[in-house]
Formats: sequence, structure tokens, C-alpha cells
Amino acid sequence: MDQQKHWNTIAPTYEDEIFDVFKSDKRKILPRYFKKHANKKHRAIDFGCGVGKAFPYLAPAFKEVLALDISEECLSTAKQRPYKNIIFKHADLSNPRLKIAPADFAFCCNVIMLPEVEKNVVMFRNIQKSLKRGGHALMVVPSLESVLHASWQLIRMYKKEGIDLKNIPAHEFDYFKADKPDLVRGIIHINDVPTKHYTHTELHVLMREVGLTVTAIEKIEYDWNTEFDKPASWMKDPYPWDWLIECRKIN
Repeated sequence: MDQQKHWNTIAPTYEDEIFDVFKSDKRKILPRYFKKHANKKHRAIDFGCGVGKAFPYLAPAFKEVLALDISEECLSTAKQRPYKNIIFKHADLSNPRLKIAPADFAFCCNVIMLPEVEKNVVMFRNIQKSLKRGGHALMVVPSLESVLHASWQLIRMYKKEGIDLKNIPAHEFDYFKADKPDLVRGIIHINDVPTKHYTHTELHVLMREVGLTVTAIEKIEYDWNTEFDKPASWMKDPYPWDWLIECRKIN
């Protein structure tokens, strides 16, 4: 997929088409982490800033924010946000030759999820390279465990309605249409777009391999209506979630 063309096409309807992590975060985990790392003497980087949904949290918290995105159309919209301390740069985050002046803090929300998993590793490495020694990164990525949990709940919902597993409409599981090797690697089709999802254990391994030390991994939980049009009233916690990874660059 041509990522630049894809996101340029989506840019005009970004608010309607792209899931809003900030609005849907049930426990408001993200604002707490932004507050934890806020420092008006520090520089921050927003990797894959999109139309600037993180700006209300980053701009007031840091001296300067560098906003990077592959889509010039998204950047054009983001530039209309009312913040004076943001610098914009058009960049492909999966470019292994990407050069960025090191900053104290990096944020990246649901960007590192390409079906070409090698490109995702490059993006993790670019975030690591963009940090000063002792700097922190905060990243949000899709959870594979959450997809499996939601699928299990779907089966339970049908069972409670008297419908056997073999009679559940096949389209309910369309997001599992990747081939077996891709499924094992966490490729799930979201709205027909192959999307990389991560396990908790996998994130620990990947962070270590790219030179980042994990300091916390938490769930950003969402309501069940983010998964089902009409979720059953008995569906409670654990809710669907993305992974939030907090890391530090030691060396």
C-alpha cells in the first residue's frame, strides 16, 4: 500500500474515519502519562501526528514539539491548530535513513501497525534514535489479545442467543482473513485494511531489541460499542484495549 497516498486520501474525513484514542480512553490513561513527562524545558516529537489530535496535550506540556507525518494533507490540517510552539516536518517514519535532532520525549499513537512488519521495526528504531539518553517514549499500538478477547465474547453472545458456533455468520470473523503466517504475526484486517497487532510479550522483546527499556505497559481501555454495534448488556470488564508502552532510552 502507498501509505502517503492512503493518508492523503483519508485526510479530509480523518475525524470521521479514524478511531479517536483520546476521546475513547475510558480511564484517561494518556493524560496522566503526558502530565508525568511534561517539562517546559524539554522538546517532544509527535511521530505520525495526523491532524494533530495530540497537540492539546503536547503543546502546553513542552517547550517545542516536532510534528512528523507521511501525509502532507494531514499536516496541512494539523497546521490550523492554534499552537505556536509546533514545528512540522513531512517524513516517512519507516525510512531507515530518517534523521531527527534528538528530543527528550517522543509520542506515537497507532502508527506502528503496518502489515510489512519489518517497516514497523524500523519505526521503533527511529523513535529510539530520536531520543536523547534518558529520554522517554510513549507509544500506543493495537493489541492482538484484545482482538481474541472480543472474538471470544462475540461467540459467547451468539451462544446466549441460542446460535451454535457453526451457525455464526462467516462475515463476523472477516478480520481473521490473513493467511496463517500473517495471523501468527498479528495481521488483522480492520475495515479490510491489514493491520499489525501486538502481544504483551512481543512488545517486551521488540523494545529490548531496538534499544529501549520498558518502564510500563498498560491497557488503554475502550467501551464495548467500539467493537459491536449493539454490545450485550452483560459485557463488562475486561474491556477492549490498545497497548500503551512507556519506554526509556538508557544508552
